[in-house]
Amino acid sequence: MALISSKGIYGLGAMYELLKHDNNIPLKASQIAISADIPLNYLEQLLGKLKKAGLVKSVRGINGGFLLSKSPKDILIKDIIIALEDKIKVVDDKSNNHILDLFFDDIGNEIATMLSLSLVDLKKYQDRYNASLHYNI
Repeated sequence: MALISSKGIYGLGAMYELLKHDNNIPLKASQIAISADIPLNYLEQLLGKLKKAGLVKSVRGINGGFLLSKSPKDILIKDIIIALEDKIKVVDDKSNNHILDLFFDDIGNEIATMLSLSLVDLKKYQDRYNASLHYNI
C-alpha cells in the first residue's frame, strides 16, 4: 500500500498548478484538470477538501475559480497531504509488538518532517528538472 494515494498526488498536483498560476485571477477547475491531467469530477472533490482545510478559496461567478488561500510559503506539503489523506501513516494497524509500534511511529514522524517543505519549495524541483534536460543534436 502506498504511503500517499492518488488523492494526495492529484491534490498536490492541483496545488502546484495554482502555485504556477501565481496571480490574483482565479483558475477554473477545468483549467487545473487539464494542466495537471486530473479527472475533473475527482478534482472537484479534492478541491472541496482543500477548501475545507483552508488551503484554497473559491470565487463564484463567470470569472470565478480557485486561488490559494494564503501565501505559498505558508502552505506546507504535509498540510495538503493530511487534508486529503487524513493522516500520514506508515502502517494501517498497530502491531502486537510495542517496539515495532514505536519504530513505525518514528518513521511516520520522520516522513512528516520531510513533508514540511512549503508549496513554494516545489519550485526548486522545477529548477532541478530543467537542469536535467539535455539536448543532443
